[in-house]
Parts: sequence; C-alpha cells; structure tokens
Amino acid sequence: MAVTKEQFNQDFGKESFIKQLSLFDWIWAAALLFGAGYAWNKYSALMDNYEVGILFGTSIALIALGWYWKATRHLMIAIAAISLFAVSLYGNDLGQAEQNFFLKFLISSQSATMWMSALFVMATVTYYVYLAKPNDFIGKVATSMVWVATTMGFVGLMVRWRESYLISHDVGHIPVSNLYEVFILFAIITALIYLFYEARTRAKGMGAFALTIISASIAFLLWYHFEKGAHEIEPLVPALQSYWMKIHVPANFVGYGAFALAAMLGVAYLLVERAQNRNPQSGFVARMPSLDMLDDIMHKTIALGFAFFTVATVLGAMWAAEAWGGYWSWDPKETWALIVWLNYAAWLHLRLTKGWRGAPLAWWAIIGLFVTTFAFLGVNMFLSGLHSYGEL
Repeated sequence: MAVTKEQFNQDFGKESFIKQLSLFDWIWAAALLFGAGYAWNKYSALMDNYEVGILFGTSIALIALGWYWKATRHLMIAIAAISLFAVSLYGNDLGQAEQNFFLKFLISSQSATMWMSALFVMATVTYYVYLAKPNDFIGKVATSMVWVATTMGFVGLMVRWRESYLISHDVGHIPVSNLYEVFILFAIITALIYLFYEARTRAKGMGAFALTIISASIAFLLWYHFEKGAHEIEPLVPALQSYWMKIHVPANFVGYGAFALAAMLGVAYLLVERAQNRNPQSGFVARMPSLDMLDDIMHKTIALGFAFFTVATVLGAMWAAEAWGGYWSWDPKETWALIVWLNYAAWLHLRLTKGWRGAPLAWWAIIGLFVTTFAFLGVNMFLSGLHSYGEL
C-alpha cells in the first residue's frame, strides 16, 4: 500500500546517522574501513595522494549510505562477493573468460552486462504487467529483478576494471571512460535512485515509467556493443589519464540518472492527472502515487541531480585547468553542460520562489531530459571540440 505524501516526508527525514545506529552498523563501518585500509596497504605504491583520498572518501560515503539505506548493504556485499569470486577465477589469465563456465556464462564483465540488460528489460515488462493488473507477487518479482540487474551491472564494471589490468598495466583503468561504460553506469545509478523512492513510497506503479528510460539506455548499450564493438577494452587517451575521471564522471551520472528519472515521473504525473480528470476512481489512478507525491518526488530527484551535477561541473572545470591550462574554454561539451545546469537551476528557482507546481514543471522536466540527452549524446555525435574523444 502506497504511503501518503505526509508519511513520505516524515519518513524521509526521520532516520539519523548517529542516534539509531546499531552494533551491526558499526561492524559495517569497521569492515569497510578495514577493506579500504587493506587496499591502501597493498596498492599504495601505485596511488598518489589524490587517489588515496578518493579511496577513503568513497569508503566513508558507502558507510553513510549503508547506515541510511540499509538495503544497499546487501547490494554492496553481493557486488563484492561476486566480483572477488570472478577475479579469483581469472587469476592472471584473461583467457579464462572463454574457458571457465562461471566466467563465460555468468560473471565475466560481458556476461554480467548481458544479464543486467536482460533483467532490466524483463523488469520493465513485469512492471507494466503490474500496472495493468496489480499483484503483490508480481510487484515483488519486478523489484527483485531490478535489484539483481543492478547487482550484475556493478559486477560487470568491477570485473571489467580487473580485466583491463589483465590486458596490461598501461591499459588498466576505472571503467567510466567511454560511452559503453557510462551507459552501464547510467542504468544502474538510475535504477538505484528509483529503488530508493520505491522503498520510501511503496508505490510500484512508478516502476513502469522509471524502467522505460533504463530499458531505452539498454537498447542503446546493446546497439553500441554489437554494431560498434564498443565492449572492447581500449587504452585511455592521454586526457583521461587522471584521477579526476574517478570522481567527475560518477558525480555527473548521478545527475543524469536523477534528471532522467524526474522526466519519467513528469510523464507519470501528466498521465495520472489526465486519468484523474476523466475518472478519479480508475484503476490506473489507484495504482499510482498521488499527484502531490509525484510532484514532491520529482522535486527531490531534480534537487539531488542538480547537487551532483553542480559538483561534477566544478570538478570538470578543475580537471580542465589541469589538462588544458584553463578552467573554461566554451568547448561545446562545457557549453551544453552549462545549459543543462541553468535549465535545472531555473526549474528549482521557480518552484522554490514562485511556488510553481504540477503540470508546468512536469513538462519542463520532460523537456529537460531532451536538453540533457543532447548534452550527453548529441554533442558527441554532432559537435567537436576538446571532448572529441567521447564521440560515437
């Protein structure tokens, strides 16, 4: 049963990082810090001070996430266990990907990515079935598929990271360097943001809309894989050989994922509003969150995306200063990133200061997705500049 907007907002802020911590929460924190310490002890000779900061900063962020959203602890444990198992099967031989059963069919980077893709598409269909004929079991199956797909997507990226080093130490890099890798990142980040709000609202009707945009990204990913051979691991171009990539790109894609989800919630808002005007007692209206709640989640999602996109833009400017000698050069990618930032800044400003609500902001969120898509993909396809290494 879906919660009300008031219950959602009350629940949204009631958990704290300190007052409600249990013994297991502290064990969780100790385990992550131990893991970070082990990684630092083993690989510190290969890391500079910035990368050490990223390692421990990420660990602290994951501790906080696990404290606040308990379900992610199971996700992180599963990712770590499966990824370490896959890495152990490889040993130092990349050829094991074609010889070992588990790697070939389940947990090599390519196998895991294919499982992720299939599960996201199946989850999309299942959510639509739930929307047409609600059933608790169908809803649980759909949610479980998204969790497993997200797990396999992360496993695919983690194992791909190791595979890149098995090719050569000079080739090895974090797998967020090209469109193929970041489309995987986009899918799993968008799914995680959706799962958070589904858990808070207990309104699974949103899943059909959220998973539609994820499946669209999967369609592009599969086309890119089979038509362009983009799944092949390539050495980094010089401009990407920087610790900045490890923080700039993930922050950017939290923004992109949040903006995409907000757009789909905008679609849901408009459809629910239309159905409510025609027949307030319709099954579709009953299976979806209220208009107030959809509006509220859309606002929170855009605020989240805007915060991360702002951080990513600042980090990108700092990276540009290091790589090209200037913080800003009006490169097409930079210019369109500014357009995206201004678009959502205006969206938030009008909501907070002018009290805009409802359909106008829903339409704006949808249009914003097209603006963001052009900034993300269109610039790579049609324009050239300092970021030309990201072209299709």
